[in-house]
Amino acid sequence: MVIGAVEVRLKVHGARSLKEKRKALKSIKDRISRMNISIAEIDDYDKWQATTLGLVMVSNDATYITSLTDRIIEYLAGENGIEIINSTREILHV
Repeated sequence: MVIGAVEVRLKVHGARSLKEKRKALKSIKDRISRMNISIAEIDDYDKWQATTLGLVMVSNDATYITSLTDRIIEYLAGENGIEIINSTREILHV
């Protein structure tokens, strides 16, 4: 079993309140969760222009996990109004 974990710190441009930040994040989280990836906001709850997301996926193929994490980072990098500040990826073989 292979577990992929990604932590991504994002800057949310144009958010003037927590409500606007959560609206932008809901859209992103909904699209990513359709790919059978677990996603949650794990830090920066009270900051209206920043957030940290945690994503986790499980497979039996490390190559698949690596390509999936790459696609997620590329998707977030291309999303309007979002800037990746930092990202960390870890792949565990269990």
